[in-house]
Amino acid sequence: MPHPVRHRRHRLARLLAAAFATCAIAAQAAPAATIPQLRPQGTTTQLVVDGKPFLVLGGELHNSSASNLDYLDKQWPRLKAAGLNTVIAPVEWDQVEPSQGRYDFTVVDGMLKQARTHGMKLVLLWFGAWKNSMSTYVPDYVKLDPARFSHTRTRAGVPQEILTPFDADLLAADQAALSAMLRHLAATDREHTVVMLQIENEIGMLPEVRDYGPLAEAAWKSPVPQPFIAYLQAHASTLQPNVRGLWEAHGARTAGTWAEVFGDSVEAQEVFQAWYFAAFTEQLARAAKAAYPIPNYVNVALSRPGRKPGEYPSAGPLPHLVDVWKAGAPAVDVIGMDIYFDNFQEWARKFKRPDNPLFIPEANNAGRPDAGANAFWAIGELDAIGYSPFAIDGIDDAGRDTLASAYGVLRQLSPQILAAQGQGRMRGFKAPASYDGIVDRKPQEATMGRYKLSVSFANPFAPTRDADVAAHGGLVLQLGEDEYLVAGHGIVVTFADATGAGDGVGFLRLAEGTFENGVWKEGRLLNGDESHQGRHVRLEGGGFSIQRVKLYRYR
Repeated sequence: MPHPVRHRRHRLARLLAAAFATCAIAAQAAPAATIPQLRPQGTTTQLVVDGKPFLVLGGELHNSSASNLDYLDKQWPRLKAAGLNTVIAPVEWDQVEPSQGRYDFTVVDGMLKQARTHGMKLVLLWFGAWKNSMSTYVPDYVKLDPARFSHTRTRAGVPQEILTPFDADLLAADQAALSAMLRHLAATDREHTVVMLQIENEIGMLPEVRDYGPLAEAAWKSPVPQPFIAYLQAHASTLQPNVRGLWEAHGARTAGTWAEVFGDSVEAQEVFQAWYFAAFTEQLARAAKAAYPIPNYVNVALSRPGRKPGEYPSAGPLPHLVDVWKAGAPAVDVIGMDIYFDNFQEWARKFKRPDNPLFIPEANNAGRPDAGANAFWAIGELDAIGYSPFAIDGIDDAGRDTLASAYGVLRQLSPQILAAQGQGRMRGFKAPASYDGIVDRKPQEATMGRYKLSVSFANPFAPTRDADVAAHGGLVLQLGEDEYLVAGHGIVVTFADATGAGDGVGFLRLAEGTFENGVWKEGRLLNGDESHQGRHVRLEGGGFSIQRVKLYRYR
């Protein structure tokens, strides 16, 4: 009789090998032009829906809000008032598959119907094997059969309510349910209401760095998979320092067990666990794309400063492990950032890579005053696909109004923003904050075309509190050689010559206004006190707005 651990490990190895063997074939299967997809533009990547670039102005529901259609139906007025065009909503494995092999898409169909009624798009979150590390959304038949569906174990052998990615039975079951849902969407979502799919939710290990169960121990003693070795070799010059450091410290070996290639430190063990989480997710992504090839992503719970692996959800797609995930899960389109810390910009820059467009599917509570400024900065500076604060259905009226003001302006500007992304003619500005919330009030400078911009975040004529400065931000978009749009709130922008010619720079015309159906509608002319007699563009705090400036040069 085959040894059960060896048999299950070999079965998982065969499944993972099959996934990588079909990688090239699957990559060649281009989706139909109208299916939501990711498409490059210039130096960035955009989400394309119905053949047109789309900017996600989103909000993520509380975990349970979509599990009951009557409850969800009552939330739409609040969601619309917040200015969203997209709702990010969970789909629970235990609801989709109440018993093994029997699928129920009542909740999914109800969500789609409600979203269409209210003119919204959806991003679906698959709460499958893991949600915030834990395995609380798996069906009863999985929970009640621990002999078949293995749990992770601590070093002391204590089982955790976290299923192990080394289990082929879990992979097959999760894959089957997700595939069934995607096939259902392919057959029923002709309006392309669903524009993206999140696979699992904040994958990670707790309370230790990795699984120490028998399946995991067998994998730890096995050779490092060759696809990972090949990735390390191909990307040796650009690998993240921690992964490169572990590999090179052990001779940059091209074969060997995990301990031989990376050592047995806690950091090396996190790399090991991350590979197998990623390889499991790769199988899910391949299955999802085979059923309905809409863009997919994974999200990540970030770690606090000074925490060691196991003290945060270890081995998820964290910035120091992105290379492991890119190697292990090439079918995952985007690694998205969940951000609950004040140092938003510091984290966001770590997720913007040539192989990873920026998407923020879950940000700190929607009622925070800096939510709108963060959205403007991420979209304007890093060409973000979209932004989505969490708990959107719990937002209070004050927070809703702040976010709605920001989203209202971003919605107006979407055609201009999407045309400018990846073209080098748009910048975002926001005062950065540290993890401890200390705001850097210094003006920021940028060169755009023939002009040097200086952007400050405080009112030059009145004291401005740090709390207000943290919520100020915006973007500048170049329309032509001497013409710019400035949008946001609480920012002051000055223009100076950047060519070295020594020319003075003045305002030929400065006006506030709005875009209506893509056409600029001019409001007040602001060449007087509102611009300090042509010295700067000033967007007052208290609401997001747009000004359009035409510059001229003089000597």
